[in-house]
Amino acid sequence: MFLSILFIASLNLSCDGQTADNFNLGIEQLNKDGKIAEGWFNWSGYDITMDHDSNTGKYSGKITSNSEDVQGRMVRVIPANYNGDTITLEGHIKTNRVKDGHAGLFLKLEGSRAGYPGFVMGFETMENQNLQGSKDWQKYSISLKLPEAAEYIFIGGILTGKGEAWFDDFRVLIDGKDISGLSTNGKVVYKADLDREFDMGSNVEIPELDDNRLEDLELLGKIWGFLKYYHPQIGMGNYNWDYELFRILPGYLTINTIRERDEYLREWIKSFAPYEICVKCGVTDPDAYLKPDLGWLNEGNLSIGLRDDLNEVYLNRHQGEHYYIGMAENVGNPEFRNEKLYEFMTFPDKGFRLLSVYKYWNIIQYFFPYKNLTDNKWSEVLKKHIPSFLNAKSELEYELAAIRLIGEVDDTHANLWGGKNRIEEKRGKYFSPFKARFIEDEFVVTEYLNPELQYMFELSIGDIIKRIDGRSIESIVDSVKFDYPASNEASRMRDISNDLLRSDKKEITLDYISNGKRASKNLKLYELHNLDHTDYFRNDGGKSHELLRGNIGYITLRSLRKEEIESVMELFRDTKGIIIDIRNYPNTFVPFSLGPYFVSSSTPFVKFTKGKLDNPGEFVFTDPLEIAPSTKMYNGKLIVLVNEFSQSQAEYTAMAFRAGKDVIIMGSTTAGADGNISSIQLPGGLSTSISGIGVYYPNGIGTQRVGIVPDIVVEPTINGIKRGADELMEMAVKIINE
Repeated sequence: MFLSILFIASLNLSCDGQTADNFNLGIEQLNKDGKIAEGWFNWSGYDITMDHDSNTGKYSGKITSNSEDVQGRMVRVIPANYNGDTITLEGHIKTNRVKDGHAGLFLKLEGSRAGYPGFVMGFETMENQNLQGSKDWQKYSISLKLPEAAEYIFIGGILTGKGEAWFDDFRVLIDGKDISGLSTNGKVVYKADLDREFDMGSNVEIPELDDNRLEDLELLGKIWGFLKYYHPQIGMGNYNWDYELFRILPGYLTINTIRERDEYLREWIKSFAPYEICVKCGVTDPDAYLKPDLGWLNEGNLSIGLRDDLNEVYLNRHQGEHYYIGMAENVGNPEFRNEKLYEFMTFPDKGFRLLSVYKYWNIIQYFFPYKNLTDNKWSEVLKKHIPSFLNAKSELEYELAAIRLIGEVDDTHANLWGGKNRIEEKRGKYFSPFKARFIEDEFVVTEYLNPELQYMFELSIGDIIKRIDGRSIESIVDSVKFDYPASNEASRMRDISNDLLRSDKKEITLDYISNGKRASKNLKLYELHNLDHTDYFRNDGGKSHELLRGNIGYITLRSLRKEEIESVMELFRDTKGIIIDIRNYPNTFVPFSLGPYFVSSSTPFVKFTKGKLDNPGEFVFTDPLEIAPSTKMYNGKLIVLVNEFSQSQAEYTAMAFRAGKDVIIMGSTTAGADGNISSIQLPGGLSTSISGIGVYYPNGIGTQRVGIVPDIVVEPTINGIKRGADELMEMAVKIINE
C-alpha cells in the first residue's frame, strides 16, 4: 500500500526534475522507478527501457518492437521559449535488425490556434534517410523552421517496423546554438504542459462494475474535480490533472475496503506539493444566489480524516488566475482553459472515457449558473452516467453517452456541437424536400424547401404525418427524445422535428392524413446540397422592414442591420404601431440601439448571476442593466413576436423590449436558453457548451427553461398552415388596429 503511493508521488514529479540547462538530454538521470529517463516518456506501445549499451555515459534509451503496435517513440517535451528561425535536433543512434520500417530522430512543434492547444506547427522524422539493419553508434540530425507561435518542442527517438534501436546524447540547437547556453524569451511555461505521458492512451484497465466499484469511482470523480478547481498547486498549472487521474486509477481500482480507499485518497492528496495558509479565502457570501455544493463531503461513508483533508484544501483554496478556468472579460461567463480535445482518439479508451464524464460533471458542479434548475439532482448524475461511458462498445455509443449526459443540464445551449460524426451518420444524409413542425400536437407539413418540388409529391402544406416507415410519430419521438438536449419541450420538439424526416436511406414511407383522408406515400429523400436549405430563423439576406397596410411598421430582426435602425425608426415614427419579429436569431445586437426608442426613462431590464474564480460554485447577482431613453421616443404600440425559435440573444432582446412602454410580447414558449455561452472540450474531439451566466429580470424572475412568457399566447393552427396564414402576424395587426 505505502509503496504504491510513493510510486504515484514520484510520477507527479517526473515532469519537473530535470536541470534547467540540459533537460536530461544525455539520458543519465532515471526516474525513481528506474524504468525510463527522468522527464522522458513512452509515447507508443513498443517496449522502452534503459540500457547500459550507450554512446557516452551510463545509459541509453532502447526501443524494442513488439507485435502490439506499429511504432515506438521515446519522447520528452521542452518549452519553446527560445527565439530563432531554425531548430535542429541531433542525437546518436544504434540499430539492430531493423526492418519493415526505420529508426530515427523525432521532432515536433506544437502551439495553439483559434484557442485550441495542441496544433501541430511542424513535424519531422528520419523516414527519408531509411535507417535500417544493424548499425553501430552514429550521429544524426533533423531540422524544422521554428514558428514564433510555437509553444512546445517534442524531441526523441522513433522506431517503426521490427528490430531494436538505442538513442543517446541528444542536443537541441536554435540557429546552430545549443539551448543550454541560450536565454529564454520569457514565455510562461507550465509544468502541466510538459507532462505528455498519456497522450497516446491512458493504459488503464477498468474491471467490470459492481455497486462498490461504481461508488468508489463516483467518489474519485468528485474528489478529482474538487481538487482540480480548489487545490492551489493544481490551479497554478503544476500538474496535468487529466494524467494524474490515470496515475491514481490502477492502484485505486485494486482497493477492497473503505478504510484502505480513504487512506489511499489521503496519501494521494498529500503527495502534491504543499500549499500555504490562505488568509484571504473568505467565506461564501451569505446573499449568494448559488453556493458551493459540498454536501457530498458530509454524506456517505467518508472517513473523518479524508473529510478534514478536503475541507483543509477548501479553506486554503486557490486564489487568482487559474490554469484550468478563467472568466470572459466584460461578460463573466467561464472559459475552460487548457482542456485538450484529444481529437485523434475518435473512440477513447476507458480511462479517457471516464475522464470525459468526470470533466463534464465537475464543470457543471462548479460553473453552471443554472445547476439548481435541472430536473434531476446533479449530485446523483455522475453515478448514473459512469456505466454508460465505461460500457460504450463503439464510437457511436460513446457519442450517445455524451449527448445523454449533456441532456441532464436541461439547457438548449448544451448539445453535442462537434464530434458527433457517428450520430450524424446514424441520423442519415438524406432529407425530405419539405419541412414539418409540431402544430396542435400533430406533425404537420409546413413548407417545401424547393417550391417546384411540391408538384412532384402528393403531400400538401397542412397534411398530417402519422407514421414513418411503419412507426408512429409518438413512438419515434419517445425513442430519441433523450438524444436532443433542451431547456424545455418546445425547443426539444423543434429540434426533433428537423430530423424526423431524415434517413440513411434514399426513400422512406409516410402514412399521412390529407383533407381528412388517410394515405400512404413512398417519399424520395435528397442530399442537403440538392435542396434550398436555409435556417429560416437566421439571416437570409432578405428585407428587414416593411410598411404594412393600415400604417403599421414591421421589422424582422432576422435581417435588420445596425446601420439601418435610425432610418427605419424615422420611417416608422408616425405609424400606428410597430411589429418586431424575433421568431429568429437577431442579425445584430439591438437592446441598446433599438430598445431606447420605446422607453421614456432609464429602465432596468435584466440582471445576471456570475460565478467566482476564488470560490468555484458561488454565484452572485450583478446590478441590473438599464436602457436609457432616446430623444426620439416612439409613441405608438409595440408588439414583439416570439416562439420556439426565439433563443438566447433573441430572448435577451425580448427582455429589453419588455421594459418599454405600451409593449406586448405575443406568441408561444421560447427556447428557454439565455446567457453568453461557454464552450467545453471533451476527449475524442467532442465539443459542447452551456449557458455561462444566469439571466434574470430585475425582480429576480428567471428566463432559463421558462423562456420569455408571452403576454398574449398565440400559436399556429393546422387550418392556418393550410391557408398559408401567419396567424401571429394577423393577431398583432388586429390588436394594433383596435
